[in-house]
Amino acid sequence: MRPSSPFALTALLALALVPGCDRGAHPAQTGKTAPDFTVSDGATSVHLANYRGKVVLLNFWATWCGPCVAEMPSLLQFHHENPNIVVLAVSVDEDPGAYADFIRNRHVDLITVRDPNQTAANLFHTDMWPETYVIDRKGVIRRKFVGATDWSDPEIRNYLKTL
Repeated sequence: MRPSSPFALTALLALALVPGCDRGAHPAQTGKTAPDFTVSDGATSVHLANYRGKVVLLNFWATWCGPCVAEMPSLLQFHHENPNIVVLAVSVDEDPGAYADFIRNRHVDLITVRDPNQTAANLFHTDMWPETYVIDRKGVIRRKFVGATDWSDPEIRNYLKTL
C-alpha cells in the first residue's frame, strides 16, 4: 500500500515510532526500592519492610472490582502452590462489611488488609484495580501487572522463579 500524500506518509511514520501501550508493565518505579508502608485495618496490619528477603506480589484490589474478583481464584491458587513467595493483597474497599463478607465467602487465606484511604496505593501511584507489583528480595520493584492476571501462566511463574 502506498500513501497518497506526504501527510499520510508522515502520519504512518509517526504511528510506527510511537511505542505500544503496555499499561504500566514497566512503571517509572521499576528498578527502584518499593515505597515502604504500614497499613492496619484493625484486624490485620501489614508493614512491607517486614517481607525483605522474600519475593513479594503486592496486589491492589477491591471487592466491587470485576477484574479483581475474576483474578482472585488464580491469585489464591498461586499463593497455595508457591509458599516461598509472599502475596500481599491490599484492598481499597471502603465498606468493611463487604470486605469481610468477601474474605469469608471466598475463603481468602492470603495476607490481606483493607486500606480505604488508599495510603499504600497512592505511594505506588496506583489508580487502576487490580494492579500487582513484583518486588524482589532486596525490596526493589521488578515488574507491574495491570488488570486481572492469570497467575498460572508458565511465563509468569518462570519469571518469578528467577528472582
